[in-house]
Amino acid sequence: MTEKITNLDHMSANPLIPEVQEAMISAIRNDYGNPSSQHKLGDKAAEAMEKARESVARLINAPSAKDVVFTSGGTESINLAVKGIAWAKQDKGRHIVTSNIEHNAVLRSLRRLKMMDYKVSSVPVDGYGRVDPVDVAGAIKDDTVLVTIMHSNNEIGTIQPIQEIARITRERGVILHTDAVDSVGVVPVDVQTLGADLVSFASNTFYGPTGSGGLYVRRGTKIWPLLDGGVQEHNKRAGTENLIGIVGMGAAAEIAVRDMSARTAHVVKLKNKLLKELPHYIDEYIVNGHPEKSLPNLVSVSVKYIEGESVVLMLDDENIAVSTRSACAAGALQASHVLLSIGRDFADAQGTLVITLGEDNTEQDVTRFLAALKETVKTLREISPLYEKKAAQA
Repeated sequence: MTEKITNLDHMSANPLIPEVQEAMISAIRNDYGNPSSQHKLGDKAAEAMEKARESVARLINAPSAKDVVFTSGGTESINLAVKGIAWAKQDKGRHIVTSNIEHNAVLRSLRRLKMMDYKVSSVPVDGYGRVDPVDVAGAIKDDTVLVTIMHSNNEIGTIQPIQEIARITRERGVILHTDAVDSVGVVPVDVQTLGADLVSFASNTFYGPTGSGGLYVRRGTKIWPLLDGGVQEHNKRAGTENLIGIVGMGAAAEIAVRDMSARTAHVVKLKNKLLKELPHYIDEYIVNGHPEKSLPNLVSVSVKYIEGESVVLMLDDENIAVSTRSACAAGALQASHVLLSIGRDFADAQGTLVITLGEDNTEQDVTRFLAALKETVKTLREISPLYEKKAAQA
């Protein structure tokens, strides 16, 4: 019998919890209509979709369910926010402010806009990966139309001071978008308290289905749609909605509201165990990210003298799943721009592991991981020219 895989890469994929599965199966059987159709089947589908929209709105404390736009996931939500605001505001200006550690969905959206004569200013982060709001204020110009700073970083877990940044953007009359894909459903995200004008998120982060996401758009914020077609999603996102995925996201949102405190307590306990016991298994490593202002389920560790992808492959042979960086950037040959931005050198950046914990993990999973990591690091260092050089200099 194949040994069960220990998933310590929940940032890449979460299992669909049973209640979400049941909601989706029920929708497959009963709510197969098109929500835009003007008949009873369509009305029934639309009712199921709006119920899910209300559940998602409660999760982020949106003033109205109408402020939630359904998308195909975090990447589309980010593209819609960044490009949609840039195009809607192009008469005012073509300047955008961002940070050095954004997700590729933001970076590549901005790269596309730069090809259309938009200008981008990128502010640095400190050694913990935190943006200084003063730097954001200094980067804003008269023709700035958008500031996009992520809520939490998907590689090191650091949470940004979005509320402080929002106060600055409001005073300057600039739209603020925050990529909260790895935050919504994991930590409390109250859009009214946060102050951002647009907040992107994805269902799979909080145990909903992949391929379903959303964008909160503050009332009165004008945004151009990316897709041309029908008038779905209040004319912000054309195309027939993924009803089954949306129903699953709604169910997952309800459960996230109910279980967030318990989930947080569980993963924090596992995270603390991992960090406390790690020195007993390996030496010469760096823990990345802010020690307090950070996601409760993520641990980023740069292990010296080894290559992170080799660790991932060797642990995979032991049926343990971890990551070196975002799944969206896995396979890239260059070192992580996030780790280089917080001061890691190329070698340490390449030797980084990202462990993300979930409600299905146990203390035994952590112990099993640490034991396997110890043997893996030992094996890789024995053949590492960096480790050999270090030993020769000792």
